[in-house]
Amino acid sequence: MIISKNIVFKYVLVGFLLMGAGGSLHAQKNDRDLQKLQLAYKLISTFYVDSTNDEKLVEDAIVGMLTKLDPHSVYISKEEVAKMNEPLDGSFEGIGVQFNIFKDTLMVVTPISGGPSEKVGIQAGDRILTIDGENVAGVGLKNTDVFSKLKGKKGTKVKLQILRNNVKDLISFTVTRDKIPIYSVEATYMATPQIGYVKINQFSGTTHAEFEKALKKLSDQGMQDLILDLRGNPGGYLKAAIDISDELLTEKKLIVYTEGLTSPRKDYIAGGKGLFESGRVVILIDEGSASASEIVSGAVQDWDRGVVIGRRSYGKGLVQRPLNLPDGSMIRLTIAKYYTPSGRSIQKPYNKGLESYQREIYDRYSNGEVLNVDSIHLDTEKKYYTKTKQRLVYGGGGVMPDLFVPADTTGFSPYYRDLVASGALNQFVLNYLDIHRKQLEAEYLTFEQFNKKFEVGESMLNELIAEGKKRKLKSDVEEFKKVSVLLAKAQIKALIARSLYTSSEYFETINPSTRVYNKALQLLLSESEYTNLLN
Repeated sequence: MIISKNIVFKYVLVGFLLMGAGGSLHAQKNDRDLQKLQLAYKLISTFYVDSTNDEKLVEDAIVGMLTKLDPHSVYISKEEVAKMNEPLDGSFEGIGVQFNIFKDTLMVVTPISGGPSEKVGIQAGDRILTIDGENVAGVGLKNTDVFSKLKGKKGTKVKLQILRNNVKDLISFTVTRDKIPIYSVEATYMATPQIGYVKINQFSGTTHAEFEKALKKLSDQGMQDLILDLRGNPGGYLKAAIDISDELLTEKKLIVYTEGLTSPRKDYIAGGKGLFESGRVVILIDEGSASASEIVSGAVQDWDRGVVIGRRSYGKGLVQRPLNLPDGSMIRLTIAKYYTPSGRSIQKPYNKGLESYQREIYDRYSNGEVLNVDSIHLDTEKKYYTKTKQRLVYGGGGVMPDLFVPADTTGFSPYYRDLVASGALNQFVLNYLDIHRKQLEAEYLTFEQFNKKFEVGESMLNELIAEGKKRKLKSDVEEFKKVSVLLAKAQIKALIARSLYTSSEYFETINPSTRVYNKALQLLLSESEYTNLLN
């Protein structure tokens, strides 16, 4: 066992050191370093007072090396590799339901459109009581248990017994697992007769195709201008970001370039005619917009193609390459930095260590940056100019929007915060839908009817407060009634819309209650204000 582990260990270290050293330039020194590490490993394995876990020793050594590099070079165990790839690949294998654990019972929030559960007739609100004959109700089921029981290889079958409202007997289903799509374009709709809205939640292998579909759909509906929402989007595939940018930029424009010590500069250029090269564009970003999101917003900003509004983005400008190891594990190693068309690196500093790097986002809240533009501290020495209008932009810490819009704290109260954090808000919505779903589906055949006519009344708010009392929330209910009612009503209505329809209707319902979205609409409805920002 020790011999085989030494072979793996040597393979890892040789590959790692050679990549870092550029091949044979420092071969003799690398050999000495490798021998030193091998000797340390052998001494521990041979003489340590207790038994050792050889595999963990190797993994810890790799992790230790990577932590000395940058915050995004990481080791991923073989168990985590498959889980990590699912969202970026754009699919997983299972039965295709969104679920919630409601009163210690597995409840279907909605079957995924076109998935195997929908095809056999499983409906929103159904309670799954048994899975392959095993009782799963009232046993303290956790989300991880659900995943392990319902996910599985395509073509395998799972037997379910379901309790449905207003149906006396249990209903039995046999569901054949299949590929279940994970959509990265989360919402697509017309905000006004001329303005389209698209929200992208990550950049995966299917994002470009989804974005193309969204643009074509909105164009058919008369879209002239576009709001592209990248708030909270942590990034993903570089190629997806390039392809999205290519739809917005004209031919031969530089989108981004990458360069590293052992990675020569590589330019990514816009190709042929994109689907939306001429209409006005507003991109929404915040401190959760990172990596691929910053590539898109940086390219649009640097070419003066559109207006970026919101709050300063995360600041991740490092490119990782996945390097597979013999046992199925992986190293994601930073090999280059990416630069926007103007030459900006928007990577924020990480020289103070991992903890400080990760805490930086929280520091933005504590120092007031998310509320006040004057509290933002940019590296003013890293000045750059946009490619067309020569507007001043900065590097070294995220993309700074053309128009700062502070975090919207209107309506937030400690009691509302606690209602959300404790799960009382979601629980109330689940309770309400459990009782009223059939009535709502019969009354509101379309989302347009629901959005126009459905109102969250006082009785519903009182039920929400009652749910909070069950959790013994100690914050001020009266303050909630004074400042948070409109926000709570909007959130409740949006959550109901998502359950009755899709996530797109959730955003169509909730967005009009947010400041940055309304500012985007205002810009696009005002030719002069939009133009002034680009000048």
